[in-house]
Amino acid sequence: MLEPGTRAPDFILPDQDGARIRLAAYHGKPVVLFFYPRDNSRGCTRQACAFRDSYREFRDLGAALLGISRDDSDSHSDFRSEHGLQYPLLTDKDGEVARQYGVPRLLGVLPGRATFVIDASGVIRFAYVNHIDMTSHRDEALKALRRIVARNGSEDA
Repeated sequence: MLEPGTRAPDFILPDQDGARIRLAAYHGKPVVLFFYPRDNSRGCTRQACAFRDSYREFRDLGAALLGISRDDSDSHSDFRSEHGLQYPLLTDKDGEVARQYGVPRLLGVLPGRATFVIDASGVIRFAYVNHIDMTSHRDEALKALRRIVARNGSEDA
């Protein structure tokens, strides 16, 4: 898995509407990037909704929030609508971006669950894996983001 201090690999992936989203387009603001196995599974729904419930706090800290799984745009669109998710869900159909970030697979076969906090200059400042406690991804990302903002003394982390 990519370690803090590593430049975040750029990518372009389709979102829930089919729009192509490029990570580099967020340069100048922090990004919380979370990988999850599958739309509508119980654990992934808990994880996505935890981020939803704290969305305002992420925005107040100046961060963009992006979720990534292998599900297609239609699945993402339905999942987003059903659970009122305010942030984009991106499709990594073949898992290439997850591989670039070194997201560990669950039991060696299932898509993994990992969260990265990337600073405004595109450097990973926090990397986290936990396949059991889904809401901890939100909690740990918020802690890391607060540290970045405090260290930089502004919301332009």
